[in-house]
Amino acid sequence: MRSLRSARLGAIVLVLLTLAGAYHLGFFARVAEPKILAETLVEMGAWGHLVFILAYTVLQPFGVPGTIFIVAAPLIWPWPTAFTLSMIGTMAASVVGFSFARFVAKDWVSARIPDRFRKYDASLERSAFQTVVVLRLILWMPQALHAFFGVSKVGFWTHFWGSFVGYVPPLLLVSYLGSEMFDASGRIQPGAWPILAGLLVASLLIAVLARAHGRRRSSARLSDAQRLV
Repeated sequence: MRSLRSARLGAIVLVLLTLAGAYHLGFFARVAEPKILAETLVEMGAWGHLVFILAYTVLQPFGVPGTIFIVAAPLIWPWPTAFTLSMIGTMAASVVGFSFARFVAKDWVSARIPDRFRKYDASLERSAFQTVVVLRLILWMPQALHAFFGVSKVGFWTHFWGSFVGYVPPLLLVSYLGSEMFDASGRIQPGAWPILAGLLVASLLIAVLARAHGRRRSSARLSDAQRLV
């Protein structure tokens, strides 16, 4: 018990030191907006790929918006490279946020989960994978959602693969159409609204279909159970 407590304390101290170091080295200023981040990564040449993933992994779970990174990526690299790096960084950040909430500071994090996420507890118990996919597809990567999944009963790999599937459409869209959707400062361009509206409609349609499928499965299981009685 004491060793577990020491490990958690060590992890918290490591996180705080990492964030303090990032602040001291000016990383927070460099990720203030996509244009600044893009210019910084271009200056690093081939090292920019690694720095992008590491910065995304370390900073996003603890406050830096993930959109800064996924908007910056297509400003620098061809869309396949931007999509690949964005997916790696987003998944890594999600795992860090999930793991911190589950294994390091569960009680502290649980008390601070927004009420709007608590209503999904029942859905996670009924159909965890589908719920993770839908929430990631619609809400993307807010830190509070990482934390909510971390303190929930959803399994690590269910969260991992559900997040992966849910992230593919929005990250692919931003990587492929990034320059048409956002300017260099990360502001949404007028032409992006129809694209975002289409993504929202598609996401809601998928959510409705997934919920209907989950209800059919639950009804089928209930019918089978009643026949066995």
